[in-house]
Amino acid sequence: MSGSNTSELDILNASRGVWLVKVPKYMANEWQNAPSMSELGRLKINNRGPAGRPEIFFDLSNEVLERAKAKPESKNSDTHIPKEHQFVISDISHQHLAVFSHPKDDRSSGLILEGNVVQKGECRPTGDNNYMRLKAKQMEKANKPQRTVLKLDQTPISYLPVSHHKVEVMNEAKRKAEGKRSREEKDKVMEMLYQAFEKHQYYYSKDLERITKQPSSYLKEILKEICVYNTKNPHKNMWELKPEYRHYEVTDEKPEQG
Repeated sequence: MSGSNTSELDILNASRGVWLVKVPKYMANEWQNAPSMSELGRLKINNRGPAGRPEIFFDLSNEVLERAKAKPESKNSDTHIPKEHQFVISDISHQHLAVFSHPKDDRSSGLILEGNVVQKGECRPTGDNNYMRLKAKQMEKANKPQRTVLKLDQTPISYLPVSHHKVEVMNEAKRKAEGKRSREEKDKVMEMLYQAFEKHQYYYSKDLERITKQPSSYLKEILKEICVYNTKNPHKNMWELKPEYRHYEVTDEKPEQG
């Protein structure tokens, strides 16, 4: 197969027959974590089963059982995973099943046909008291709430947020900066403003804060007394002295950019 919108299919193993076996979850977990080349279990066939039919069993290896018992959650427990399992074979004459896998190379695309299923089986644990206790513990664990209430021995000192919003950080920095500025006498601030407006006719608030080094709220109170705040172009958002406080001729001077 070729083309940008198609995937390749490797069918070199199309003639290979494979078994599809369903196993309990605990067995699959132990097999997944088992060392490579270690024995997982053995299949036993009793040709003299009931009604003359062969009886098949699958026993987990002692290595798998010992690793399962060595786990922290199993050391002090009276339950353990079953060793013996009944191996039940199903009829698949009415089905056509195959096993596929993805290439190990991430740069490759497509699928690999590992083989066609020629036999389907299932490992069923013996329903003894040990298995019933194991299932009960599994159900108890599954139904356990994810969140629990804990009693603290002492009151936590403080909990800080993981992150701050950018606006909050900027406002906090502004408050700290203003807190460090000491208020000058009103007459002295007005004198600094008059001197500034002798140089330029229009100013932004931030430029007047930089010149006077006064808190914005305090400076704004004084500006409202002696200045006019423009809300229209060409000097929008800028301050200029009220006519009665001007000591210069009004010109079309360009505003100073801070």
